[in-house]
Amino acid sequence: MTHTVTRGGDDAHGVIAAYRQTIFRRVLILFVIVAATAALILWAATLGPLNIGLRELWQAIFYPDTVPGVVRAAVWQIRLPSLLLATLIGVALGIAGLQMQTILDNPLAEPFTLGLSGAAAFGAAAAIVLDWTIPGYEESSITIFAWAWSMIATVVIVVMARARGAGSQTMVLMGIAVVFGFSAAVSLLQYAATTEALSQIVFWTMGSLTRATWNHVLILGIVVIVSLPWWLLHQWDLTVMRMGENRAKALGVNTGRIRIISLIFISLLAATAVAFAGVIGFIGMIAPHVSRVLVGENQRLLLPMTIVVGAFVMTASHVISISIISGVAIPVGIVTAIIGVPLFVTIVLSKQTVQWGGQ
Repeated sequence: MTHTVTRGGDDAHGVIAAYRQTIFRRVLILFVIVAATAALILWAATLGPLNIGLRELWQAIFYPDTVPGVVRAAVWQIRLPSLLLATLIGVALGIAGLQMQTILDNPLAEPFTLGLSGAAAFGAAAAIVLDWTIPGYEESSITIFAWAWSMIATVVIVVMARARGAGSQTMVLMGIAVVFGFSAAVSLLQYAATTEALSQIVFWTMGSLTRATWNHVLILGIVVIVSLPWWLLHQWDLTVMRMGENRAKALGVNTGRIRIISLIFISLLAATAVAFAGVIGFIGMIAPHVSRVLVGENQRLLLPMTIVVGAFVMTASHVISISIISGVAIPVGIVTAIIGVPLFVTIVLSKQTVQWGGQ
């Protein structure tokens, strides 16, 4: 009898030790990616037509009065805003993609599955073609209308979903309708647009960080910070929802409420990112899947890992976009698509796509 108890105690201690080792390893990976992202940002800030070394970059950031004005302007007005906005867009789209996959119970979902990018593209195209402007905010009118139409699309989906019980299938069907509806509207605007307006629309839909400003960084940063408490407070609910709708309800999770409020925050994150940088695909779908491979399904680690992976991938994509041709910034949406397509195909063909949720 004594031997049995001792054996059981040893097994329990072994399981606990293995669990702690696994958690330590995953947290270590998290910090390594954070450090790699920070290093990537610093290195990327030295890239460009104006040659700036790390020492001069350090001085420009912390002792700006000690460097020439052209260096100070390049660092503070061009490079840092675009780099930090890229990082925040990766964070926003990573979170939005993770939670969209969770609430829709679909491994191929991303922030734009429900047509938010199409709505934003319509808002931007309408502002360009129809010359919509807001008095006093003429330079930001395209951004404002892109954001506003994304949120209008969200309101429509939320209202219809609540009317039909807030189920994932209802949201997906409404999203399909929104996608095709706004796609047709954008095509109509493109047909009526002048050559100059058409080129602006095409460039906007490619996704670019050339319009980045410190105001954009500040606003998107606030949106991310405002949304984080919701995700942190409902980590357990969202983890349980990955087990399937019926199991989540059996464990006391109000799936309808979680789905609706999550969709609102997802839309806020995605709409703000799209309004500032245009349509940037694949980040919101790829980052959660890479994170699951690294840390598993528990959102206590999956959420922060998705944040840092999204930030790293988006920052790396931006670095590639400004490095391919010296002095020219290729639209970052093109780079993310080139990186994302083979990964997307891999996900589609993998077993994880089939074995999903509570099925």
